[in-house]
Amino acid sequence: MAKKGRSTTKRRATAKKSKTPKYVYYFGDGHADGTGKMKPLLGGKGANLAEMTRIGLPVPPGFTITTEVCTYYYAHNRTYPASLQAEIDKGVANMERIMGTKFGDTKKMPLLVAVRSGARDSMPGMMDTILNLGLNDETVKALVAATKNERFAWDCYRRFIQMYGDVVMGVQKREGEDHDPFESVIHKLKHDHHEEEIDDAHLTVADYKELVARFKALVKERTGKAFPNDPWDQLKGAAGAVFGSWMNDRAIVYRRKYNIPQDWGTAVNVQAMVYGNTGENSGSGVAFTRNPANGVNEFYGEFLINAQGEDVVAGVRTPQPVIELQKVMPKSYAELLKVRATLEKHFKDVQDVEFTIQDGRLFMLQTRNGKRTAAAALKFSMDMFKEKLIDWKTAVMRNPADQLDQLLAPIFDVNEVKKAKAIASGLPAGPGAASGKIYLNADRAAAAAEKGEKVLLVRNETSPEDLRGMIAAEGILTARGGVSSHAALVARQMGKVCICGASALQIDYGKKTVSVENQTFKEGDFLSIDGTAGTVYGGQLATAPSEIITGMLHGDKAAQKTEKFKSFDQLMKWCSQATRLAVRCNADNPEQTENALAFGAVGIGLTRTEHMFFEGDRIDAMREMILADNVDDRKIALAKLLPYQREDFAGIFKALKGYPATIRFLDPPLHEFLPHDPKSQADLGKKMGVSAEKIAHRVEQLHEFNPMLGHRGCRLGIAYPEITEMQARAVFEAAADVAKKKIKVKPEIMIPLVGFKKEFDLQAEIVHRVAQQVMSEKKVKFDYLVGTMIEVPRGALTADEVAKSAEFFSFGTNDLTQMALGISRDDMGNFLMPYVENEIFKKNPFATLDQTGVGQLMQIAVEKGRSSRPKIKLGICGEHGGDPDSVKFCHRLGLNYVSCSPFRVPIARLAAAQAAIAE
Repeated sequence: MAKKGRSTTKRRATAKKSKTPKYVYYFGDGHADGTGKMKPLLGGKGANLAEMTRIGLPVPPGFTITTEVCTYYYAHNRTYPASLQAEIDKGVANMERIMGTKFGDTKKMPLLVAVRSGARDSMPGMMDTILNLGLNDETVKALVAATKNERFAWDCYRRFIQMYGDVVMGVQKREGEDHDPFESVIHKLKHDHHEEEIDDAHLTVADYKELVARFKALVKERTGKAFPNDPWDQLKGAAGAVFGSWMNDRAIVYRRKYNIPQDWGTAVNVQAMVYGNTGENSGSGVAFTRNPANGVNEFYGEFLINAQGEDVVAGVRTPQPVIELQKVMPKSYAELLKVRATLEKHFKDVQDVEFTIQDGRLFMLQTRNGKRTAAAALKFSMDMFKEKLIDWKTAVMRNPADQLDQLLAPIFDVNEVKKAKAIASGLPAGPGAASGKIYLNADRAAAAAEKGEKVLLVRNETSPEDLRGMIAAEGILTARGGVSSHAALVARQMGKVCICGASALQIDYGKKTVSVENQTFKEGDFLSIDGTAGTVYGGQLATAPSEIITGMLHGDKAAQKTEKFKSFDQLMKWCSQATRLAVRCNADNPEQTENALAFGAVGIGLTRTEHMFFEGDRIDAMREMILADNVDDRKIALAKLLPYQREDFAGIFKALKGYPATIRFLDPPLHEFLPHDPKSQADLGKKMGVSAEKIAHRVEQLHEFNPMLGHRGCRLGIAYPEITEMQARAVFEAAADVAKKKIKVKPEIMIPLVGFKKEFDLQAEIVHRVAQQVMSEKKVKFDYLVGTMIEVPRGALTADEVAKSAEFFSFGTNDLTQMALGISRDDMGNFLMPYVENEIFKKNPFATLDQTGVGQLMQIAVEKGRSSRPKIKLGICGEHGGDPDSVKFCHRLGLNYVSCSPFRVPIARLAAAQAAIAE
């Protein structure tokens, strides 16, 4: 933006509208250029400001600079489109007309503005806001004269310098500082002029004037630059800072966590100021149309008298519950309740609103869909369905699949809580139970978590700079702030356990201690927090399963009567109505199978038979087989393993009650079953009656430079066909025994690591031969399938050949990802973060499918497989089977099922249902 003078009338744009893109959208006085459907262009805040204006709510006028300007800004060396300035001039002039004030006026009431960011997806606290812009040493005098409120005017001025100095000029905490430098100046002034610590509301006019001087001196000292006086320069700097904040560290960390694309950019919203700090008949607040922590249908939030909005969300002062507003400002409270009803009826979702009351007059500054916990999302969706605000399909879509595991998270054991002593209480801001070692600094918390410690981040209040520590922590505890504070808002979105405003805590950053009730806890000591009740306990408490777990897996009748269990059960029933993609489980024993079926799985997508070799004495027989010098000795050892495997498979078939089971034959290389250190080799030799030297020699023989690409999978079965024969016999004898008991069995034999059709054919021939032998011996018939695991790129590329023999494919996406990317998931830790930070990986490819690369291989395999066998069964059994984004990709590919670990089955079911509904 070009340097700006104070006259707006001389800068009218003359460019032809047909050729010049529109970069600024105006709103105010009941009219708006934009709508609520324009979030990609106007950002969430700008789109909703326009929508609130259009439906007649009291919104201060302003304008939105579009996200396209942000994109342009970064693409053109942080410069702006030539036509932008004229559109901004028009926006300011529009505000001046509506408000009856002038920007930069030194004679009469000046127009002051707020400058806020507005990303397409809400990023609370991650980018920057500046209030009271337009003040300087002259306009502050005009503000005093117009309002006849000297204290208010100088309070606004010091706030402006503080925000602008932080956001635009970069006066922030230095390394090693735990306190904001401006807050340190305020603390010093209080210490200099007042006998005891007072809150900001009791500072005098003289105090505020001195703060202005001290703040300017701080800016000069830290930046070497004087604070800017020209309002137009201030506006230019503020807009640039908001665009700049799109690429600040905390915004990048936040986008990375929530997978928000960098190229979306942010909008900038410039809005006429309204003031909540003009006196006792004014205030600011943040509220939710329903409780975002537990979902209760109550007007929920908080406000501060004689305060601006940043005071509420910053957490520096602990506000009052919004319901108390009806006592001090009944008329404004009644208006708010009407707005609440209007917003929910219009947006058909729970809204998070910001409001200001200036001298008894209500203004709405923002609305957005409220961030919520998984428990709240579940209750919102059920209640709104019952209220006929939404249909059942919308209710399913309202429950984020990637948050569903919060509902299954542990709670504190009831008996432990009875024995424990509560040391403090606060506001329940994020439900659940968390125990951890306390850390008072985000960097130290993150470092401790990286070492494997369970961490609680404890602060007086959090700020966006604390984001890394908040991500690393099990839970968050603050001494100040309310349920709309930064800590509460971010914790809800992350699904973190959180308590805010635990005022009994005395936190000493210098000594690294937390004191309460004559007890002192040092960094590294344990605390426990119950974010559902808002209770803090000393020490470490044990946890217990949630009511959903106890109700579903253990049949607990009391748990099944709870509202949460009933709602969860209803959600899962709706998922069954909607979904096309079946959900199976990865299970290696009957208990895991039963758990998965209780969660709604419809079979097993992966049984890892090698996991069965490690229990009891089985490993001895396995090692005997590996150490055998000839086929006969190997068969003798395998005969010892056969009854174990048969028993395991029989237990799984019984637990499945007729559902199919995909059983993968032996996959890992044999050296994994032998000890590698001399002592363990000597002990094994003594136990088996062989020399330690023989064991060491065999280990050396089996050594591989790259085991992932070595002698494993079908390669073992081809080299040692007797292994495949034993496993096939164990499966089919178990199937025959169970079938004789009138229990349906559907075994599906999966040959791993196939890259050549001939590999599959050699193994399938053994399986089919053994199946016929067993059916003849047992005089029973059963259906079975033989298929393969697609985890080698060549297997995907030649799927049309393989499918001529294979009756099903199951994508083993763990290894397929490793081989396609040429990256070992076990060794990528050293470079994962640089790859994520540089956006080479949008997400960890071993957590969420690389749809562009690995996804292409899968699509090729699907198309080629079906070209040879149109009705081939297709599934996925890698860890990606429980990741919502990956599940939705599998739906689009047209797979028949996904398979995941038992406790991720509900997540996969919800993601599969959402994929079907979204079509």
